[in-house]
Amino acid sequence: MSGGIYLLQDNGELLEMNEQEYDSEDLLQSLIAKYPNLLAGDQMDKESPRKWLLVSREVSIASSQDGTGRWSVDHLFIDQDGIPTLVEVKRSSDTRIRREVVGQLLEYAANATVYWPISFIQERFEKNCEQEEMNPDEKITELTDGEEPEEFWGKVETNLKMGKVRLVFLADEIPSELKRIVEFLNEQMNPAEVLAIEVKQYVGNNLKTLVPRVIGQTSEAQQKKMTSQGKQWDFDSFMGDLSNNTNENTVEAAKSVYEWAKTKMDYIWWGKGKVEGSFVPVFIHNEKKYQLFAVRSKGHVEIYFNTYQSRPPFDEEQKRRELLDKLNSLLQIPIPDEAISKFPKITLSSISGQEKLERFLGIYDWFIEEVKRVN
Repeated sequence: MSGGIYLLQDNGELLEMNEQEYDSEDLLQSLIAKYPNLLAGDQMDKESPRKWLLVSREVSIASSQDGTGRWSVDHLFIDQDGIPTLVEVKRSSDTRIRREVVGQLLEYAANATVYWPISFIQERFEKNCEQEEMNPDEKITELTDGEEPEEFWGKVETNLKMGKVRLVFLADEIPSELKRIVEFLNEQMNPAEVLAIEVKQYVGNNLKTLVPRVIGQTSEAQQKKMTSQGKQWDFDSFMGDLSNNTNENTVEAAKSVYEWAKTKMDYIWWGKGKVEGSFVPVFIHNEKKYQLFAVRSKGHVEIYFNTYQSRPPFDEEQKRRELLDKLNSLLQIPIPDEAISKFPKITLSSISGQEKLERFLGIYDWFIEEVKRVN
């Protein structure tokens, strides 16, 4: 390693600081955990700089559905858009950084997107907050400028399901072999993002300066990812896409749900999906937001059991099971029992027709009254 930087001090003297290796890999890992801004979120996105929430260090990853942790990633961060960011740290003196670490992190990501339940990530984050004597909900609100925690975790889960994750190789110096691999992967992979971050250390006169630099954002990679970003859906675009994907009865069912939501809800949230539109009826009671379900333009309704878990009275399992029974009473293909903590989908066609639609909306009339009754 070689090179230096020069600081012009207030007294006019020039201070030379020379590049120096880190004493250990653990030191570099500790610095990243303590100072997440070293991930250079402003370089990743100049218009909307990335902000970071550290879930934990050494987060385990299983290789099967019921398996225990087979590997562990050095750091798991999440940005303000709920994008999980896996960071693997190596010193440049470690020869594995040239090729072996690439397969390692790709293997982590391939299994994490399948075998990381959102509840596991939340538990690790809350445990880390407890150790640091921080309030987890306040950290999320601070990161997202006021977003409700359950909405945030819903985004994280959706991004995991889609494979929308960020893989970061971090070192004091990124070798040329790794730089070429990262640039190639970042141009080819979508919606995943692959980056390297070089954090050089300069020392002089009892001072240390850390200088991060993001590698991998070639103009071709940025152009591909920009053209694949989602759009803001609205009523007309949603119904147009739904008409192309389904039939007239299904479209009429979606319109009826939308009209019901306009009269019953505080607002309707429209999605920004790349290939699928969605709207979510939301009502607010005692300053708590209740997202009921998502109607999707491919012809499905996603039931938000997962978010119900944090809102009374459906934070009680018995109450969610009561809702599950009511929904299953009108469905030909029932929602499985284990789905009361997940986001199960039913088809719009399964609730189309006047009788079934009225029963479905009646169930959510009951849902609203139950919320109002206990609060």
